[in-house]
Amino acid sequence: MSENKTPSIASMLIAIPPEQIVLFKSIVESYDNLATLRTEDPARHHLRIYFSADSREEVEAMMTSLATQFAIVRIG
Repeated sequence: MSENKTPSIASMLIAIPPEQIVLFKSIVESYDNLATLRTEDPARHHLRIYFSADSREEVEAMMTSLATQFAIVRIG
């Protein structure tokens, strides 16, 4: 009998300029089920990226790649 494990969810809080949010969200969510993005604080343009804890390395690589195109500030 196999053990049912609930996947562990991790997140990252970032801020980017408002004019970049739509494109950033489109790109992040186009990575095949790697992560999803939600607005945490619309007034401050804070976004939270949710992903499987097992995918942290891939998400970090994606963020490093996107940092060349977007003004990303990591908050938490």
